[in-house]
Amino acid sequence: MNRRAMLQSIEQHDGPWDFIVIGGGATGLGVGVDAASRGYRTVLLEQHDFSKGTSSRSTKLVHGGVRYLRQGNISLVLEALHERGLLMQNAPHLVSHQAFVVPNYVWWDGPFYGAGMKVYDLLAGRLGLGPSRRLSKGETLQHIPTLESRELRGGVIYFDGQFDDARLAIHLAQTMVEHGGAPINYIQVTGFIKSGEMIDGVIARDMESGKEYQINGRVVVNATGVFTDALLQLENPRAPRIISPSQGVHLILDKDFLPGENAVMVPQTADGRVLFAVPWHDKVVVGTTDTPVSEISLEPRALDEEIKFILDHAALYLTKDPTRQDVKSVFAGLRPLVRAGEGKSTAAISRDHYLVVSESGLVTITGGKWTTYRKMAEETVNHALLVAGLDDRGCLTKNLRIHGWLKNFDREDPLHYHGTDSVYIKKIVKADPELGRKLHESLPYIKAEVVWAVREEMARTVEDVLARRTRALFLDARASIEMAPEVARLMAQELSYDDAWCASQVNAYGNLAKGYLLV
Repeated sequence: MNRRAMLQSIEQHDGPWDFIVIGGGATGLGVGVDAASRGYRTVLLEQHDFSKGTSSRSTKLVHGGVRYLRQGNISLVLEALHERGLLMQNAPHLVSHQAFVVPNYVWWDGPFYGAGMKVYDLLAGRLGLGPSRRLSKGETLQHIPTLESRELRGGVIYFDGQFDDARLAIHLAQTMVEHGGAPINYIQVTGFIKSGEMIDGVIARDMESGKEYQINGRVVVNATGVFTDALLQLENPRAPRIISPSQGVHLILDKDFLPGENAVMVPQTADGRVLFAVPWHDKVVVGTTDTPVSEISLEPRALDEEIKFILDHAALYLTKDPTRQDVKSVFAGLRPLVRAGEGKSTAAISRDHYLVVSESGLVTITGGKWTTYRKMAEETVNHALLVAGLDDRGCLTKNLRIHGWLKNFDREDPLHYHGTDSVYIKKIVKADPELGRKLHESLPYIKAEVVWAVREEMARTVEDVLARRTRALFLDARASIEMAPEVARLMAQELSYDDAWCASQVNAYGNLAKGYLLV
């Protein structure tokens, strides 16, 4: 996957594209893969890097949604559980089983969640990951030794999925390329081309060179997440706002706060959210909050009250109370929730997706979540075909293997999340053993991964490598700052950049990464 080749595909393309997809997060990439795999000529345009926004800042779960079950939204849970099973089949190198323990401290919680998880199991059907069951107090503590034991009555264990969101995004982009599509990062849509009242293309600017492109297409899909309204109003200044953004914050702690492989799920916190503490890349992700926000940014920042909320709630359930000094990284993401009228808390807004076609023919898909990205894409492409007047060739993604697909692998291998690409990274190391050295003693990443990210994954900046091609920024922000100079040096060698570029990149990355530190 090479950016120069992707740009050339625009410049040399003969006639209109069948699909122009705007947005390189989970939803846009899903649409791009679906359309390209059906054989439609598809280009995807992302203003920053793939999954820069919400799609790299999730709770790292592929799940049906236990909270939605309690809300009575059975259809959403059923759809999500089905999609969870398909994603595990299609990307086993990135999605894995995760055991969750729901601790019971109030007597009526035990029967409710015991029965509720059985319903969860039934809804999953043949794509289920294992039967849930009630746990005694002793069994609960065996599964989560650092769980607060005072007033603990027992628990329930159930199974869901866990994944690496940004890595999945990159592999979806690569899957799209393998099916003839052209995903391009750092290219911003600045306007629309119209024939009469109908959209038949976009104007886009390459953020690196400044070059402007006029790209014609039979249908344009707006899959820009929290930026949905901005694009709708670019096309029609009078378009009503449909997004009510909510901010979710997560903290990263060392593994000793939650040793072992089991996660904790607390079903009801003060703001109505579920609280998770989940093992991830040998650390622990704790979150999340649900805070309505008015400002939409590519780099949202956690509020002090959100950080305090998570630390206080984690302290209620863990024997070792985390403090600000224990936080290795804090990250915030904005959820593109569909507006539900004034006065409703975002925790109560449905996570169902929203699909609409404007009078101009602009197809907009928003809302939803990572787990259901494939189903959202299928529905979007089906609707877009009607707008474009294209023949329906049938969706293939239910059984489409995602790039890197590898079923049997060693999870102790630090390169396992690259799937089949790990073989090629190891060949890079064999050719130059120096590239097999770790970038930092506190994290597993090696120098060859930087080289691979530039050559095959369209990494363009130090941030791309440290935030999304690896997860260093999210796992240990301070360590990632220390890695930045070597990452910049390796990238400059691959991209033929000079020392001034390296210095600028290191400075820019340091300023960004400081926002992920609490002390």
